Amino acid sequence: MKPQSDISDPRIIKALTHPLRIQILAALDERTASPSELADELGAPLGNVSYHVRQLAGLGLIKLVKRTPRRGAIEHHYKAVGRPQITDDAWAGTPATVKDAVVGAALGDLGSAVTSAAAAGGFSRPDAHLTRTQVAVDEKGWKDLDKELNATLARVQKISDDSAKRLAKASGDGEQAATVVMMLFGSGGGEAAEAPAPARNGSSKTKKTRAKARA
Repeated sequence: MKPQSDISDPRIIKALTHPLRIQILAALDERTASPSELADELGAPLGNVSYHVRQLAGLGLIKLVKRTPRRGAIEHHYKAVGRPQITDDAWAGTPATVKDAVVGAALGDLGSAVTSAAAAGGFSRPDAHLTRTQVAVDEKGWKDLDKELNATLARVQKISDDSAKRLAKASGDGEQAATVVMMLFGSGGGEAAEAPAPARNGSSKTKKTRAKARA
């Protein structure tokens, strides 16, 4: 799925402050589902899920893809249409309380996803990657890191798109679910950087993402 760009609508930014909406977007980024299926999967009341699904659909973040007759009613199935990516200008103009809520919701969902994946053996592959690297940089160094991660994000999307084409030809045979997380954030008021943690794959690459929500 192509990532959305130039998200500057304050309604969308506000929508991302609710942790349940983040979870719904994450689920619908991977597959098509109805509010009932999402409620069962997320362990949330159906009424709450249905409300947030309607809000996300109204903002154009998800779309209705099919209607299924079931028990005398019509079940609506939705799919995410893009990954919300907040622009630098929009993030700079976002109130601090909203930023905190967006980041908190994203980190909460990320923490749950990582914990579940680890419990299911998601890091058991020899080429799984988990590193934490703290560095001391000046303003140019920070911007260079930001540029590098944006380039990596674009490359990750290209790899995903190429894989989707090959999987379509193979009828999905060999498909593997993978998650890539990147972060870049301030880690102290000018304190000296700590020694980097050992890398799982022998490198010292930084896995970081801007403290902006990229669902």
